[in-house]
Amino acid sequence: MGRSEIIQRLQAQIRVNGHIIGAAVGSGMTAKYVAMGGGDFLLALSAGKYRLMGRSSYAGYLSCGNNNEIVMELGTKELFPILPDMPILFGLFASDPTIHIYEYLKLIQQNGFSGIVNYPTLSLVDGKFRQALAEENTSFQSEVEAVRLAHILDLFTIAFVTTKEECQQMLAAGADVICVHLGLTKGGMMGAKRYFSLNEARSMTDDIFQYCTDHYPDIIRMIYAGSISTPSELEYIYQNTSCQGYIGGSTFDRIPAEKAILETTRMFKSGPEDSTAITNLLKGSVYAGGYADFVKDYIGEHFDQPIQLRDLALVAHVSSSYLSIRFKKETGMNFTSYLIQYRMNKAKTWLRGPMNCQEIAEKVGYPDYVQFSKIFHKYVGVSPKIYKNNNQE
Repeated sequence: MGRSEIIQRLQAQIRVNGHIIGAAVGSGMTAKYVAMGGGDFLLALSAGKYRLMGRSSYAGYLSCGNNNEIVMELGTKELFPILPDMPILFGLFASDPTIHIYEYLKLIQQNGFSGIVNYPTLSLVDGKFRQALAEENTSFQSEVEAVRLAHILDLFTIAFVTTKEECQQMLAAGADVICVHLGLTKGGMMGAKRYFSLNEARSMTDDIFQYCTDHYPDIIRMIYAGSISTPSELEYIYQNTSCQGYIGGSTFDRIPAEKAILETTRMFKSGPEDSTAITNLLKGSVYAGGYADFVKDYIGEHFDQPIQLRDLALVAHVSSSYLSIRFKKETGMNFTSYLIQYRMNKAKTWLRGPMNCQEIAEKVGYPDYVQFSKIFHKYVGVSPKIYKNNNQE
């Protein structure tokens, strides 16, 4: 699909539907369902591939692999075969010293990509590292130049920017879409821990888009994720800025996958009989200070069965010695003493009722009545039968 046709389609979507949606993907499966859900275009990014590996999108900034080779393979082997009519943009690392940028842009075009987006982008890098890169001629200017050359080749271009100055440069280079990159997406298990507030995101976006509307009113204006990861948050940006669309990465793959896979696995793991202790552990609500609660909850639910501290430690992914220390610190007694005391207290309660001593012994985890009687006598001071006769309700 050519550049002019893509722009016409996107402008039509904005006029009819009010906005457009793009997705940064790392697999054919994600791309397929984004397209089925109404996505308008796709960005093939190495960040998407790293997310599906269980890593942060920032892995694309490290020497984990060749960004451009990863994206080329992703597009040609996974995306084009299943979505031949979907506009797919190449996430280009323009500062790659091993390529001739103009020749590589022609290769991108020949392989079927509709355009490019500057990612990994140095606009997300700051401080001394940014300065050191600039000294080695690795700078945002390389991305601007890539967009300029892509425009000459009639490739569709999306420019990630974080400042008004970067926006000005990309508009002068001929970018078709200005996308304010708000950083890594918050939310989920691996989401960004530091991100702009909703109001900060609005202010940053509005400042850049105001320049666009004043000088390039026809330019398409979008934002990329960051602190905007829900429809309600996006609606706030739409209502308070001139934003016309949203590009999501983790929003459309990592976060939905985390939720679905996690909950499905938990449901299968929980089994037919629900266990609060195991459920809380699987939900990740058990932390260092809560291991004692996990053990106590488990004892409360399974005191009639054999219980070994080492088994609970394996399930909790900690050593038995660590779990033992944590438990004693929180309860003031060791695991065995707590378990026996819990069982004996249950036995005392039931001995006041109609059940016989043998039944009660089995119900508190002692199929051997003689063993139960000895332990009960040791902890209570009398045999189960004497206790029952003296405390019958």
